[in-house]
Amino acid sequence: MDWDNLRFFLELARSGTLMSASRRLAVDHTTVARRIQALEKEVGTPLFSREADGHRLTEAGRRLQPQAEAMESAFRTVESATPASHEGLSGLVRIGTTEGLGTVVLAPQLALFAQAHPKLVIDLLAMPRLVHLSRREADIVISLERPARGPVVVTKLTDYTLRLYASARYLAAHPRIATREDLRGHTFISYVDDLLFSKELQFLDELYRPDSFALRSTSILAQHRATAAGAGIAVLPAFIAESDKSLRRVLPEEANFTRTFWMSVPAETKHLARMQATWNFLRETVEAQRALLLPASARSLRSASRQRRPKATETAPSKA
Repeated sequence: MDWDNLRFFLELARSGTLMSASRRLAVDHTTVARRIQALEKEVGTPLFSREADGHRLTEAGRRLQPQAEAMESAFRTVESATPASHEGLSGLVRIGTTEGLGTVVLAPQLALFAQAHPKLVIDLLAMPRLVHLSRREADIVISLERPARGPVVVTKLTDYTLRLYASARYLAAHPRIATREDLRGHTFISYVDDLLFSKELQFLDELYRPDSFALRSTSILAQHRATAAGAGIAVLPAFIAESDKSLRRVLPEEANFTRTFWMSVPAETKHLARMQATWNFLRETVEAQRALLLPASARSLRSASRQRRPKATETAPSKA
């Protein structure tokens, strides 16, 4: 049985559409279709049912998938042990992360990392939604919530600070804000409630329930731009807002929030050279940006309100 055909089979099984599988494999979608047809001819039965929203595994396909995955795992083990694997990083690493962190903190550094390894391709999915490891949407995922289940390796990447901000122009045109009660009557900018991809983004409920919104958006970058334009008050990551000279902190002594970024990778691929190198590079990049992600004043507030905890270590939750 042709391993290449099985490789195409696995990508289509995981992604569900020819277009998604073709992007992962860096080929045309017609090539994926042709490979699947060849495999189905080889095994003598359909492996997928063609539906309006994509391809779904048939019963024969579901029986074949674990066997193909076992072959994939064995192939990766052999591949990582060959001399060629030590000649330099190569292949594709797809990183899924939140929009703000991916765009502001990671993108410039990852571009330099890829430049240093010409055979390595980095796909950065900096998106205002959750990117799923289980669906093979990415190889490494940075999320706001720690994955609770599954055969994945997880580490705490970093805490980061968010604060309440408004533009100097907005503050000059509206009543002074000295207490939470003074927020009454002000206009806010925030997320779209029913499209929140993480409960960790529910900031305003902890502070003040707004009377009105100038703009709600799934994009933190859009929220930042609207705030800088003077449209209202918003909770923004310090790593985005602190470098914007048009913004001012609102209620700086009490409107501070701390959230955590978690990084995870499938246990079966963590040993691959390109995954290990990218994983370590992401940790080093974030560590180098610690002062931006968690400003000194926020670190002091956090340490004053918490007991010291042991350093987070990488863990691999058991399979669900």
